Amino acid sequence: MNHRQNGNIPYRIGLTGNIATGKSNVGQCLQALGADFIDADKVAHEVMAPGGAAYRAVVAHFGDEILASDGSIERRALGAIVFNDPEALRQLEQLVHPPTIAEVERRIQASRAPVVVVEAIKLLESGMAETYDAIWVTTCAEEEQVTRLMHSRGLSRAEALRRIHAQPPQAEKLARADVVIHTGGTKAATRAQVVAAWEQIPSA
Repeated sequence: MNHRQNGNIPYRIGLTGNIATGKSNVGQCLQALGADFIDADKVAHEVMAPGGAAYRAVVAHFGDEILASDGSIERRALGAIVFNDPEALRQLEQLVHPPTIAEVERRIQASRAPVVVVEAIKLLESGMAETYDAIWVTTCAEEEQVTRLMHSRGLSRAEALRRIHAQPPQAEKLARADVVIHTGGTKAATRAQVVAAWEQIPSA
């Protein structure tokens, strides 16, 4: 790909997968193997923080009612708007994705690691995937997703299922994967898959 003509530019892995399919665990495995790790969701939160690149635009669009007393964007208030209105969610993404992608790219360019991993649940939907060398997708059975959400976030079974079904089917991401990591087994089994795929990376 054109972005790798310069030998100093790291090999880029885009790590994605639906909710509670084990992305963070796979990301931790890759970090342990020597990759730099960028969480695009955290970057998105940073660009929406006061002084961030998307802060003013988001507040101007959605209004002061999304602000906490300290002037920060109250994520729960914003979420109550966008997760019940697909058009509002699309508008939020139009405001937040461009500065998020730009900041992720800046961090990739600044990296001195041979491999950089970017975790992003909306990697494919945002257009970010086109600049990556490989797309890794995590997957597990829906029942495993439910169990993880109930344990990690204290959700009821019904709420866990609602969140799972609010996302596109896992098959959509899997169809575009270069590497698929099945996370329904033990952590050791997941790590073994990650190591095997890591060993196939040209610059690792």
